[in-house]
Amino acid sequence: MEPKILVGCPTADYKAYCLDEYIAALKSLTYKNCDFLIVDNSKTNDYYERIKKAGINVVKDKYLALAKDRIISSRNLIREYALKNGYDYLLSLEQDVIPPKDIIERLLEAKKDIIAGVYYTEYKINGKQVIRPLMWRKVNKDTLQFMTDQAEINQVIKVDVTGLGCIMISGKILEKIKFRVEKDNEAFDDLFFCVDAAKNGYKIYVDTSIKCKHLIRGMN
Repeated sequence: MEPKILVGCPTADYKAYCLDEYIAALKSLTYKNCDFLIVDNSKTNDYYERIKKAGINVVKDKYLALAKDRIISSRNLIREYALKNGYDYLLSLEQDVIPPKDIIERLLEAKKDIIAGVYYTEYKINGKQVIRPLMWRKVNKDTLQFMTDQAEINQVIKVDVTGLGCIMISGKILEKIKFRVEKDNEAFDDLFFCVDAAKNGYKIYVDTSIKCKHLIRGMN
C-alpha cells in the first residue's frame, strides 16, 4: 500500500499573493494517497474563509503577537494532526514554494526519514543581494556554510541544515520531535528542527534534482 502523506503548512494573510498558484500546485500533485492541511494564523478570519472557499482543508489557529510563535503553534497543530490520523509522512510545503507535480513520488524513492527538495531565496551578504539554496553544511560547531556548490549535482546528498519549505518527514520522527524556537535566538524553527533531528541520531538529505519555484517578492 502506498504511504499515506499529509501535505501542510502554516500560513497567514501576508501570503495571499501566492495562494492561487499554491492551491493550483496542490491540486496538480500526481500522488494519490495524500491529503492537505493549511493552518491559518491571521488576525482575522478573512483569509481562512478564502482558503476554505478554494476547497482546501484549513483550520484556524489563534493569533499571537510574535510571528515565530504563530508559526510554531500552527506547525505543531499540523504535526499533531499527522500523528493523530496515522500519516506515514508529513510533506511540509510552504505556501510560497511551488514543487514539481511528482514531488511526493520522487521524495519517497529515496527511502529517507527526512528528505527535502531544493528552493532558493535571497540573502544580503557583504551588502549585496545574492540568491542561495536553503541547504547548509557545518564548517565547525558554530558556523554554517551555504552548499551552493552542491545544489546542481542532481542527486541525493546529506546536509546539516535545510529549510522547512519543502521537506518530507516520517511519522516516527514527528513522534520524537516537536517544532520549536529558542528565546532570544534569531533563528527560526527550520534550524532547530535540524538540530533536534541530529541530536536524535537522524540524518537530513536533500534531493538536488528536485527544484521548486520560490514565490518571494523580488525573485519572480
